[in-house]
Amino acid sequence: MKILVTGGTGTLGRHVLPRLVGPGREVRVLTRRARPDTADVAYRVGDLVAGTGLDGALEGVDTVLHLAGGAKGDDTAARHLAAAMARAGGVRHVVMVSVIGAATMPLGWFRAKRDAELAVADSGVPWTVLRAAQFHDLVRDVAGKVGKLPVLPAPGGLRFEPVDARDVADRLVALTLAAPAGLVPDLAGPRDYAFADLVRSTLKRRRPTLPVPLAGKVGRAYRNGENLAGADAVRGTRTWEDFLAGR
Repeated sequence: MKILVTGGTGTLGRHVLPRLVGPGREVRVLTRRARPDTADVAYRVGDLVAGTGLDGALEGVDTVLHLAGGAKGDDTAARHLAAAMARAGGVRHVVMVSVIGAATMPLGWFRAKRDAELAVADSGVPWTVLRAAQFHDLVRDVAGKVGKLPVLPAPGGLRFEPVDARDVADRLVALTLAAPAGLVPDLAGPRDYAFADLVRSTLKRRRPTLPVPLAGKVGRAYRNGENLAGADAVRGTRTWEDFLAGR
């Protein structure tokens, strides 16, 4: 089994690679900067957004695990990957991680994720897409920035179900080693939290809070919980409190 992983050097990739390496698997990682190969992983230079280096990275590959993502350009990256997989001809399964709310949230980043999903689904390669909640690491980073403000904003109705990257890695590896399954149930954390509570839990001292209304269609979407997992979602095992305690 020859597997190409995009985004293998990121937060999620660092958890995925040790779980993916095993007997009978050749693991290859696409990276923008040259890295020396290890005993278990080979690195190939390429840029998904620019569309460079993909043909060589995909040579001989039968499975692609697409983890790469950023603040922008995810749709372009997925289209380039889809075109390269079609040219390679030997890819039999592509697995992609997306975000809960990709189909409904009226924000550019979510729309780009949805367009990326469509590019993968239309690639002609049998596919699996997992939509996950925001990782603990990302929520911690955002909470840390907000926590530096003298007054904490408390947006009404803004809730998150942060999930541990290790839980996402476990699920993605299982999906990669299984047959293509299309859009699978969402993966979210075991609990949901008000955003203000997530920020407050990262602080070393108390701050005054200021209620902030969420206006417009974006506010309505968050109040309606369109960024939250549905009733059929799979739930991770590690809570936000577990994550903070481990830091």
